Amino acid sequence: MILKLLLLMFLCHIVDDFVLQPVCLSKLKQKEWWRTNYPDPLYKDDYKVALAIHSLSWAIMIHLPFIFMTEVDGGIIWITVILDALVHYTVDNEKANKHTLSLVADQMIHFLQIEITWFLLTLI
Repeated sequence: MILKLLLLMFLCHIVDDFVLQPVCLSKLKQKEWWRTNYPDPLYKDDYKVALAIHSLSWAIMIHLPFIFMTEVDGGIIWITVILDALVHYTVDNEKANKHTLSLVADQMIHFLQIEITWFLLTLI
C-alpha cells in the first residue's frame, strides 16, 4: 500500500505537470511572454497568477492518493499541500523566468519533493 501511494503520486505528477498543463499555461508562467504580448504595466505580474494556479493544482494532485486512500488528517495534508505548492512555484519560476534550472533539474526537484512528502505523510 505504501509503495502504491508513492507510485500514484508520481503518476499524478506526470498527469498534472505534462498532460493537464497545456502549452498556453506554460507560456503564461513566463514573465517574458506577458512583456511581449501585453506590455502594459497593468499585466506585469500576471505571470505570478499562472504560476500560482499551476503550483496549487500540482500540489493538490500529488496529494490525491493520500486524500482518497489513507486516514491521514486533512489538516496535515493541507499543510503539506501549501508547502509543496510554494516549492513548486519557486522551482517553476526559476526555470521559466530566471532560467537557472533546466527541465531535467526541475523534474528532479519535483521528484524529490514527492518523495519527501510521501515519506512525511507515511510517518503519520
